[in-house]
Amino acid sequence: MFDKRHISDKFSNSENIVVYHGDCLKLLSTIPDESLQLIVTSPPYNIGKEYEKRLKLEKYIEQQAAVIRECVRGLSPRGSICWQVGNYVDNGSIIPLDTVLYPIFTKLGLKMRNRIIWHFEHGLHCSRRFSGRYETIIWFTKSDNYVFNLDPVRVPQKYPGKKYFKGPNAGKHSCNPLGKNPGDFWVIPNVKSNHVEKTDHPCQFPVELIERLVLSMTNEKDWVFDPFLGTGTSIIAAVRHNRRGVGADVMPQYVGLARQRIEQEIAGTLRTRPMNQPVYDPIKAGNSLTVAPWTKTDNADQPLLIKEKKRRYVAR
Repeated sequence: MFDKRHISDKFSNSENIVVYHGDCLKLLSTIPDESLQLIVTSPPYNIGKEYEKRLKLEKYIEQQAAVIRECVRGLSPRGSICWQVGNYVDNGSIIPLDTVLYPIFTKLGLKMRNRIIWHFEHGLHCSRRFSGRYETIIWFTKSDNYVFNLDPVRVPQKYPGKKYFKGPNAGKHSCNPLGKNPGDFWVIPNVKSNHVEKTDHPCQFPVELIERLVLSMTNEKDWVFDPFLGTGTSIIAAVRHNRRGVGADVMPQYVGLARQRIEQEIAGTLRTRPMNQPVYDPIKAGNSLTVAPWTKTDNADQPLLIKEKKRRYVAR
């Protein structure tokens, strides 16, 4: 779609890709009202990462509110905001950030459409509570007349051959041939360890997570904006599907990484995990690391809560 794609450092409707080094509020001040179709981000969680200064929760919420207000101003009447967050941890006690940010959005007149659970299997291991293995994406719209394209993000049917067994459609297939609605529980590996997308950023989210949001909530040539850009994942997802991308970050090393990754995406050389690729199952794959090293006997395997059993069914 874009014959000559280059990365600009200033916003203009004549541009296609904008990476701004600095405060997102300064960038937002240059963006016209109601010009952004999708705002998607994963803001700092206020847990003391290298790119954030840990604040009292009240101050953190105040800062988030200022950014959200400006985002709403720039959001199209048919647009969506997707705020992906985890938990704020205070002396071992967790506070789900989506619950404390929810009132900010609703007081600005936005309506929540989904609270999407993003589940993954890798992360820090806790010893005094269950290890956290999910984060949430809270999706809001500015009006009831919002863009939502379900077909591009459908996933394979569990029972594609299922048919109606009674009624006027008896004998016909009962499911959509394009696939089913992915629902609000998404199992997508996070970017850790040997993930193909891993960079030096400690909290990078996967491209396929944002692709699903871009495809369902925007159309081609729409603007996708990320106020906390990190390594450029949101713009990469936008560029990949012929959308325009804009974002800001205050950390120079991440701005550099973002530009590098976006340039690789434009050139077609960026390595990413394909959208909707099945999650790797080490047991089914026969990975040797699933066998306990301290024993070779079958009855000493690591116990499973639910063991698969082979059943033999007899016709009666």
